[in-house]
Amino acid sequence: MKKNKISFGTNFWSAYEAGNPYDALHVFYDFSHLDEYKQILSDIAIHSYRRKIYQQDNPCHVFVIYTALSSFVKACNCLKRKSRKWQVKGSGDYSSILHLASLNKEEYKNPLKVFQKAFEEKSLEQFEFFLCEIVQLSLSPHAGESDYDIITPYVHLIKMLDAGQLIMESGIEKIKKEKLSGDILSPVE
Repeated sequence: MKKNKISFGTNFWSAYEAGNPYDALHVFYDFSHLDEYKQILSDIAIHSYRRKIYQQDNPCHVFVIYTALSSFVKACNCLKRKSRKWQVKGSGDYSSILHLASLNKEEYKNPLKVFQKAFEEKSLEQFEFFLCEIVQLSLSPHAGESDYDIITPYVHLIKMLDAGQLIMESGIEKIKKEKLSGDILSPVE
């Protein structure tokens, strides 16, 4: 049976088409830094409530960031589906509360849980609609309010950005199937 390849759309903004979600994350974080993505996402969300156009001198930058974030969300959704077979390398130790960023201790130990939680609450289509909505509103010269909840996907996306960076720093590995020993399976007498 032939598998359908998922297009992450990374060729629109990086000139390279990533073949798997892990490569898409690499391309995403090579394209720009985590802090810049978070700042631009916050600015776009704030400008979606203002009459002023975000980056009026260069609004095409918003479209490039939109396509990069859209690719990122697709990669996160794919990683969520593969989280049963893959795990993040390392123990998840942190030396300071600042290392956690927007993640809690459990999410820091297993950043793939961030993707699971996000896509349990919102679908891929809802995240893509959120990105379209805030970009459209931030580039509009008219003040408008969205009928759509933009806070929940925004918070999830910030957490996914932190989790993705953590995955890039730590790496991922395939979960090895552990064989059960005879002691565990023996009946209690």
